[in-house]
Amino acid sequence: MVTNQPLPSIGAEQFPSVSQLIQQGIQQHLHHGMQVYVSRDADVLANFALGNNTSETPLSPETLMLWLSSGKPLTATAILQLWERGRIDLDAPVSEVLPEFAVGGKDIITPRHLLTHTAGLRPIVSGWPHKTWEQILDRITASPMQEDWEVGRQAAYDPARSWFVLGEMIHRLDGRTVNNYVREEILEPTGMFDTWMSMPGQLYQAYGDRIGVTYGHKDGELNPTAGHQRDACKTPAPGSSMRGPASNLGRFYEMLLRNGTTTDGSVILQPATVAEMTRRQRQGIHDRTFKHVVDFGLGLLVNSSQYGPDTVPYGFGRHASALSFGHGGAQSSIGFADPVHGLAVVLIANGCPGEELHNQRFRELASAVYHDLDLI
Repeated sequence: MVTNQPLPSIGAEQFPSVSQLIQQGIQQHLHHGMQVYVSRDADVLANFALGNNTSETPLSPETLMLWLSSGKPLTATAILQLWERGRIDLDAPVSEVLPEFAVGGKDIITPRHLLTHTAGLRPIVSGWPHKTWEQILDRITASPMQEDWEVGRQAAYDPARSWFVLGEMIHRLDGRTVNNYVREEILEPTGMFDTWMSMPGQLYQAYGDRIGVTYGHKDGELNPTAGHQRDACKTPAPGSSMRGPASNLGRFYEMLLRNGTTTDGSVILQPATVAEMTRRQRQGIHDRTFKHVVDFGLGLLVNSSQYGPDTVPYGFGRHASALSFGHGGAQSSIGFADPVHGLAVVLIANGCPGEELHNQRFRELASAVYHDLDLI
């Protein structure tokens, strides 16, 4: 198995407020455990886990956690690499690459619309992971847009469908499947060797107890979901199936903080592309899915606390700078970078307690990171 050198478990004692909140969440049955990764100017300050993965195994910093939508920026990075190379026009119709996508009024949708969640794709069930990639694409391309939708002017966060379309664009333009492209062009050059969009079967067996279990919340109890099972691990979903340790996602944000260059000098994105990715492409628009005003870059949330620090979903806490950017995963995770403070922060819980409890939990946790670092 190809793997990066494990980072030591460090920092729990330096983050007492964060650790206390995690333990409180365990007692309140919000999660069984959580991973924490924090670095400042690429100096690792925290890389630890508290709690359990299963009743038999503790959670460790090396557990491969399911990131869900926190992995979306990796697919966005792949699209932006192709944009840099002149292979894709962010403002040309998707149908120039996927002709079948044009049906149902979707002929004016561009990659920029998909990346900013302003495309208005109809919310259909994709069928992942039980349907084939081709079947999923057929469902999405055959479906019309939402009725009375103004493309580019209205917003509704799309957890899955747009990302299959973007993944197919990568495949048709490059020839590699989206999971192989992301693996070879982003994950390995960034040193994220234990991160996978889809995991080969032999590695699923080899990782064994290192594969994290995600738990859903029902009637006050946490029950295992199917997110750790073989089908979910081996079947790619460009917007939701990435998994790996929190430290690996931290490496990604450290790369963005270095304007697209890794610690060993590999260039993942050009500085101008990072600036385009992380600026407010969509600003001040009410999101129908989140039911809140949220600003987006290209495949990234940009700090939206100005619209309500105690109500904004999947925010970065009360003390992150206005320039902070990142992405959350459904009821479970957040990864973000704060360029003003040079911070990369990743928090991944294995319990999904519902949107309200999750947002309250992570708002407090992200704020506690700044408190423990004396950055308030």
